[in-house]
Amino acid sequence: MSFRTVVIQKQSKLNYKNKFLVVKQENDEKYIHLSEIDTIIVDSISVSISAYLLKELSDNKINIIFCDEKHNPFGELKSFYSKHNTSKKILEQINWSKDKKDYIWMRIIKNKIINQSLLLRKFHSDKYELLLSYSDTVKSNDKTNREGHAAKVYFNSLFGKGFNRGMDVPINSALNYGYAILLSNFSKEIVSNGYLTQLGIHHKNEFNEFNLSCDLMEPFRVIIDNFVYFNSEKNFDLEYKMNIVNLFNNKFIYKNKKYTLKDIIKMYVKNTLESLDNENYEDFIFYEG
Repeated sequence: MSFRTVVIQKQSKLNYKNKFLVVKQENDEKYIHLSEIDTIIVDSISVSISAYLLKELSDNKINIIFCDEKHNPFGELKSFYSKHNTSKKILEQINWSKDKKDYIWMRIIKNKIINQSLLLRKFHSDKYELLLSYSDTVKSNDKTNREGHAAKVYFNSLFGKGFNRGMDVPINSALNYGYAILLSNFSKEIVSNGYLTQLGIHHKNEFNEFNLSCDLMEPFRVIIDNFVYFNSEKNFDLEYKMNIVNLFNNKFIYKNKKYTLKDIIKMYVKNTLESLDNENYEDFIFYEG
């Protein structure tokens, strides 16, 4: 089972040899077996990658994320062919009924707000019960926008009343970085299950290639929020980013057992996509590992 996230942070040449990723840096050469790798983050624009390696990474369903000169994720590699019955899955996805999508979105938002309230409870916020009350009143498709009301209370409680998600501040940079890594993990699992990331159940932005990924990741954002809140005094540097990446190897509770976050995302995505057929949605309630 793949478990490693490989981060490339300086000038390198990446090649493939006999089922190994080969990383060449100056006089150093390292080999990592592809079976061990879950994700590769290319956090430098001074990296060259062979086409053969890209093909093997795609065949082995290894996620590869590219960062720009400011070390922020800007793109990823996705395979055209991820499952033997992809065409069948896409047809099912296109035919998901509005009632089913509205129901699943309601459950996702309810789950998200509960997780937000549990994080606020950790530092005895007086807004904990207010958010719980919002979760109790989420309607089909969240047509009364409980998500938006909860978000304002939630972020102001975490980072102060003057804070908003549009500000150019380190806290938002850290949140955006964490959300981008989270989004990539969800996209990988959606594609692996044979579905299109572009066709969401609620998000419908024509310029967003990851509408479905944005839908499904909502209850998990709190894991990034939790980390950023408790590290808000630290510099948003390479070490900070590596600690965010390592969150995906931490263990959390799902279905009454502990799994790594990567494995939970894998199970959660599969379950949620299946629930669009049988409405057997499984909540992810946030507990620290």
